[in-house]
Amino acid sequence: MNTSAIITTKIAIFKGKKVRKIIYNNEWWFSVVDVVQALTDQIDNTVARKYWNKLAQRLRDEGSEVVTFCHQLKLESSDGKKYKTDCANTETMFRLIQSIPSKKAEPFKRWLARVGYERIQEIEDPELATKRTRALYKAKGYPDSWIEKRMRGIEVRETLTDECKKRNVGESREYAILTAEISKAAFNMTPSQYKKFKGLKRDKVNREAREGALGQNLRDHMDDLELIFSMLGEASTTEIAKNKNAQGFGENKQAAKEGGAVAGSARKDLEIKSGKKVTSAKNYLPGKQKKLS
Repeated sequence: MNTSAIITTKIAIFKGKKVRKIIYNNEWWFSVVDVVQALTDQIDNTVARKYWNKLAQRLRDEGSEVVTFCHQLKLESSDGKKYKTDCANTETMFRLIQSIPSKKAEPFKRWLARVGYERIQEIEDPELATKRTRALYKAKGYPDSWIEKRMRGIEVRETLTDECKKRNVGESREYAILTAEISKAAFNMTPSQYKKFKGLKRDKVNREAREGALGQNLRDHMDDLELIFSMLGEASTTEIAKNKNAQGFGENKQAAKEGGAVAGSARKDLEIKSGKKVTSAKNYLPGKQKKLS
């Protein structure tokens, strides 16, 4: 995936205050309004937004360039929808905090520094990110056997993504279509249909093409067999694309259909022999996931 693209969204907790953050251009960006709300102890998000608007105007009037370094990125709101929100990276956020008189500023700076440092560590050593992801799943109550399949699935998916890049399929929209073709052939459902089948939230922006936050990501709700057949479809697609030297979106779309069909045939064969459907409307760890959602 292009590093200039948005990779994943998460909500961080700073001493009981929610701060939305997102990876953009390969670094963490934070919701300015959320940070302002946390530092000023505003209960109402609307009041915090007005505070930020006044602060931004004052900084502009003073000739500060800090506000220009803020970007509007789409973050999920309390209603489950995504809206463009002023966001700042760690460096810019440090500079903004200097302009907010608050006793909480110093520990917040330390928290931001730690988050930024952890991200740098993960870029330098991707294995750290893998370890942290494993630990997060473990904390949510997932068993080790499921975590192993989930992590392996992420590797298989990344391999497919890298292969697509080599074969001139780079846009997130094109990759989302390939993902949908694999899922449709493997499970008779696109990812968005699968999420509806499981009763999960559906985003306007197709997030199935990338790894999202825990809770509403489709694969976090799949059981072992669903994960296995997802992997089979994507691994088969990668192998077919490589062996046929598929180039461009059209040829890779055909490879996605064929790769998904491999998983689809295996799934149907298992269902016939076992007498049980592989796809399930149930969510994995439903009690845990309900709280998480």
